[in-house]
Amino acid sequence: MVRWITTASVLLAFNAPVAAQQPDGQAVLEKAIRAYKDVNTVQATFTQRITNPMLGKTVEAKGEVVQDRPDKISIRFTDPAGDRIVADGTNLWIYLPSTAPGQVMKRRVSANAAGVPDVTAMFLEAPREKYSLEDGGSAAVNGRQTSVLHLTARDRTLPFTKATVWVDAKDGLVRQFEITEPSGLVRRVTIETLVINPKVAAGAFEFEVPRGVRVVEG
Repeated sequence: MVRWITTASVLLAFNAPVAAQQPDGQAVLEKAIRAYKDVNTVQATFTQRITNPMLGKTVEAKGEVVQDRPDKISIRFTDPAGDRIVADGTNLWIYLPSTAPGQVMKRRVSANAAGVPDVTAMFLEAPREKYSLEDGGSAAVNGRQTSVLHLTARDRTLPFTKATVWVDAKDGLVRQFEITEPSGLVRRVTIETLVINPKVAAGAFEFEVPRGVRVVEG
């Protein structure tokens, strides 16, 4: 059911003593939080790699995302083509014919937008309560310099036990993240293109149930 989401954050000074690492990592995190607060709408393309270490199997996917925070998002997969996740402000629709043909999951979106896929929010909202932080130095992602943050979950309700987040050194935006899920699955999502606060058409968040597809409410 989960192709996106389940959707990371960033930091650490290479070979520096532990006491000297925390301020640098914290500064990167705070920069990312400030950048996130200015984001209202998003348009992006992404690639995703899911690795199952128990089976030794890796599955790759790619797609595009349009988001109007806090309660609207459209994730349209181009590979596998036809898979889609949509939150229209009232309901969350999860339609994955590549793995669950003939059905679409429908869930009610709560008043506080809980359940709407927003991975960046998972890393940048109330971070002290959610995870411990370690600085991971710097690295390039798609030619952009980033600061790397390693996270270890404190909150057992999080969809990850540990995560790595790559934060853009220039604008503070998350450019890549990798999470290890409680099941052991490792999910890495790389943002290929990113436009912040574009004008988004209202129709971007419409979902029409395909003919012959059963709606499963949960």
